[in-house]
This record gives sequence, structure tokens and C-alpha cells, in this order.
Amino acid sequence: MIEVRELTKRYGRTVAVDRLSCTVEPGKVTGFLGPNGAGKTTTMNIALGLHRPTSGEVLIGGRRYGDLRQPMRHVGALLDAGAVHPARSAHHHLRWLALSNGIGYRRVTETLEMVGLAGVARKKVGGFSLGMRQRLGVAAALLGDPGVLMFDEPVNGLDPDGIRWIRELMRSLAAEGRTVLLSSHVMSELEQTADRLVIVGRGRLIADTTVRELADRFGRLEDAYVSLTSQAVEYPAGREGIA
Repeated sequence: MIEVRELTKRYGRTVAVDRLSCTVEPGKVTGFLGPNGAGKTTTMNIALGLHRPTSGEVLIGGRRYGDLRQPMRHVGALLDAGAVHPARSAHHHLRWLALSNGIGYRRVTETLEMVGLAGVARKKVGGFSLGMRQRLGVAAALLGDPGVLMFDEPVNGLDPDGIRWIRELMRSLAAEGRTVLLSSHVMSELEQTADRLVIVGRGRLIADTTVRELADRFGRLEDAYVSLTSQAVEYPAGREGIA
């Protein structure tokens, strides 16, 4: 389970996340939805110990990420598919990640096969397309066979077959009882995948609901998204939201 508790992050006078609270439960795909600049990436960075909160906290299985031993065995994440050294092969990239977290060699091969990169495992990542890099990022997230998975805009660069693949993968991971958090700024990317939606705007929680409840209330989910995000409270001068 992921618990976000009264989370606030400020950069000077700029507010990225504003008293955000929500819970991401196991066994479901939770869509983390909001316009660009809503605070989604900042929240995920804090959850993974990459940024320090101004106040509040994010707990994963009741603990902060920095307190986890061999964290890839607990949490898998894809935040930036480009964060790979271009001179490394896909196999080498996963191999050093595995070694750093006490993960066996066989798992490297398994995850490369799982994401469809086994045939290019020895090729340098610098020659990969964006879609291939996204697949490698998914492989890295799955490497430790974690119970919690976080993906930031994972369909970027994927072709239609790749988008179908990522949707099926997310749902299969949730069906195994894992906690799956999937961020996007586009409702159509989540409506066929997510069970639950946490919608944010300007760093604040707008709605925490199921896809079915939202559809029952508004009919078209895209109309619901536009309506809800347009209601995001404007900050006073000097408190602009950022990504």
C-alpha cells in the first residue's frame, strides 16, 4: 500500500504539492491523473526519496522509501525512460541494478523476455527508440519482483501494440495482488486500464473515486476530467503550481 499523508512540497514561494492525502491499495490499478503541472511527478519523486517534502510524508508498506533495504525488491518505478547511460547495453543496465539489490542473474533474463527486449539485450541503449527505452524502464521496475509499482507516463513513445501491451501488463500485475500506480495527464490513457482514479490539480486532491463511479456521475469520462480539473482552486499570487 502507498499512503500519502498531508504531503506538501514548496520550492521557495512556488507550491508543487499542497496538503495531498490519498491511499493506493493493492490489487488495483490506480490512475494518478492531472494536467501537466498538477504535482504528480513531484509526489512520485518524494515517494521514491528523490525529493524531500516540505511537510507530510509518503509511506510504502508503512515505511519511508529510504528505510527500505534492497528497495527494488519492494518498489519498482519508471519515472524517466531516458535515465540510462547510452553506452550500456540493456542487459548490462539491468545487471548492475540487480547486483546493487541482491537480485539473481536469471531475473535479468526473465524481465528482458517479459518486455520483449531479449533480442536486443546486448545492443547499446543509445540506439534504442523511445518506445524501446520505455520497455527497458518497465523491465527495471519489474526486476526485483516488487509488490508496489509506480509508472510515470509509461505509454510515451509506444506504438498502438505497445500501448495495448502496457495496459494488459498493468492489469495483470494488479491481478496478482500488487499495488500499481500509473500517472498520466490524459484520461483516455487510463479509462481502459485503471480501477480507481486519484485526480489532482495545482498540487491538490480534486477527486478520489472509482472509474465506474465517475462514469455513472458524468457519463463520458473525458467530460468528467475536464469538469473536475477546471474546478481546481486557483492559488493566490506567488503560489503557482508546477509539475
